[in-house]
Amino acid sequence: MASYLATGLDHPEGIAWDPEAYLVAGGEDGQMYRVNLDGSVEEYAHTGGFCLGIALDGDSNAYVCDMGRSEVVRVTPEGKVTSYCSACDGGPLRVPNFPVFDDTGRLWISDSGAWNDSDGRIVAIEPDGRATVASRLASNYTNGLAISPDGQWLYVAESALPGVSRMRLEGSALGEPELVVMMHGTVPDGLAFDASGRLVIACYRPDAILLWDGKALATLHDDPQAMTVAAPTNIAFFGPDLSRLAVANLHGQFITEVDIGVAGAPLRRPRVG
Repeated sequence: MASYLATGLDHPEGIAWDPEAYLVAGGEDGQMYRVNLDGSVEEYAHTGGFCLGIALDGDSNAYVCDMGRSEVVRVTPEGKVTSYCSACDGGPLRVPNFPVFDDTGRLWISDSGAWNDSDGRIVAIEPDGRATVASRLASNYTNGLAISPDGQWLYVAESALPGVSRMRLEGSALGEPELVVMMHGTVPDGLAFDASGRLVIACYRPDAILLWDGKALATLHDDPQAMTVAAPTNIAFFGPDLSRLAVANLHGQFITEVDIGVAGAPLRRPRVG
């Protein structure tokens, strides 16, 4: 079952839960929103670009993959926007898409490349801002990322594969990619783990939320008419016990809550400098 949690947002793609008791979401014209549990929405910052994925640190700073600016920006809770990373290995970021923190404060981001050119990559950004290309192998439009609850694996949605791969985390390096699941006829986008280690996958196409339990894919929610989920992108478990799932909808102006009957695994929120 799905319902509207908040409306009036500008085609949101990124969404993240802040334990201060609100969701943070981004808009396609650079808006940064706070979405309260009662559904009220406050715009608190503007990046000047196009906000994609969002990760939060332990001080509630938002690290936003800004496609319009071709960089990762940091947005403080007070709304101050600064550049965090715009280049790696001597070259610019191209399509920074999704960020996720590990326990050390290292920020992993997908840099998607061009559709069907297999030139996506994963970039590792150290807490001091140094950035390197960690892998060019999960390259089929590198999109949503999630670190397994045990901290051993980085899972990667390859939207043009289509499917999900994973690579072992080896400090600032990554192991060889392993195919987790092929997803023919879909465009996988956002990823999140539930509390038991199963992978929830938002599909940009078709308009659906799926679950991979290690053996099979199951449909948790789909909407052929795109009324409650419309090109769902990033997802975030939220609430005091992470028992609720929020879905950002790039082709809508709303955040959806989807009841999937399971709680989420907590994300890593290190303090960064």
